[in-house]
Amino acid sequence: MLLAAAACSGGTATAPTSGGSNSDLDLGGLGKSHAMPPPTPDAAVASGSGSAAPVAPVASTAGVSFREEAQLLYRIAACGGADAERIPESRGDAIARDKLAKVAERHCQNVLKRMAEFRAAYFEKHKSWFDDNIPKDIPKTVVYPFGGGDLLSALVAFPDATEITTISLELAGDPRRIKTLKPDQLGNSLAALRVEIGGLLSVGSNTSVNLSAQQRNDIPGQVASHLMGLVTAGYEPTDMKYFRLDDSGGIQYLEQGDVEDADKKRMKALKGDWASPTFSEAFSHVEIRYKKQGETTERVFRHFGWNLDDTNLTARPQLLKHLAAKGKVTMLTKGASYLLHRPTFSKIRQYMLDHLTWMLSDSTGIPPLYAQPANMVQETYGTYSGAFLEGSRGTRADRTFVDLWRSNSRKKLGFRFGYVDASGSGHLVVTRPK
Repeated sequence: MLLAAAACSGGTATAPTSGGSNSDLDLGGLGKSHAMPPPTPDAAVASGSGSAAPVAPVASTAGVSFREEAQLLYRIAACGGADAERIPESRGDAIARDKLAKVAERHCQNVLKRMAEFRAAYFEKHKSWFDDNIPKDIPKTVVYPFGGGDLLSALVAFPDATEITTISLELAGDPRRIKTLKPDQLGNSLAALRVEIGGLLSVGSNTSVNLSAQQRNDIPGQVASHLMGLVTAGYEPTDMKYFRLDDSGGIQYLEQGDVEDADKKRMKALKGDWASPTFSEAFSHVEIRYKKQGETTERVFRHFGWNLDDTNLTARPQLLKHLAAKGKVTMLTKGASYLLHRPTFSKIRQYMLDHLTWMLSDSTGIPPLYAQPANMVQETYGTYSGAFLEGSRGTRADRTFVDLWRSNSRKKLGFRFGYVDASGSGHLVVTRPK
């Protein structure tokens, strides 16, 4: 996320953190579900051309669809569409609908203002930086480790992406309650959501406390945050499903029976100091199909609730298998609590080094300590004097970033996209193979 966006394993609980990713996840008991083979590498990349063809992933007909819930959350929580369409006629009589509409209107007055300010900054004022510095021929498949809730930043940087994956400690959440919340319940949940999204709609940031709290809201915080990203960037959802991974890393969409079986067991938090979710394990990972408003091409976004530290990836390697099957990809990491600086995150770091074609990050990305031996080039923008989080400042990995900025020629950066450094300066680094 811009300053930080998602939960982490380690670091300060109240620190801004982007997409922390740590998971105890094992969905082996969800019962039968329809399998989708592991994704195949982009044809253009596999053939050696180095860029992905702009072909949208094929949708599967398997699995129970939560399209209706996605549309409600899109209109009510994420404030997409017209005001008059927020509350459907199925939600009670005219009096009941009017009460719900007033609650949604108060919420959206706040949210839409923040979206407009974000859009003006990142989709207008600073758009030229992304246009000028991000190659047009990089893969259209984007992987964003430690990116909980922050689909928005991926859409800022990579608007042509046809497949985006985020991974973090935060679970997707149960969307069904949006269909039954009464006006006072809806008002309380929306008020909590506005707090829990933190700085997502200002600088794309959040804190671990907020992200953890989202898992106890009647409105699914991760799903709502992702939908806010779609609204801000001018997209709309077309379908939503939940899934698990089989042992090979293939996607298995959940059927209605799987959801009903899983409802008998509430999911545990993926990290010990995270708030326990109020929903079942069925709602851990989500797939949202979406399209640009006015276009017909459908794109796919997936969020995985998964623990990315070495212990968990050793015990549950399905995610790494799934990611590896995508082949060479574009990557984004920001606000990730410097987890990639640590020896205990070596597996996800090695996956990234093995599969990135082009990567954009702040200083929570892959340090030169690991990038240089992997034959990577790192180009720097802005200034960097040391880690934003005091506990990560001055480490061996952090010092190699300080040295990198000193040795590279100065390139200006007029905005913040991720953590600032120890002195409050914005900075970015591009990592790519030589």
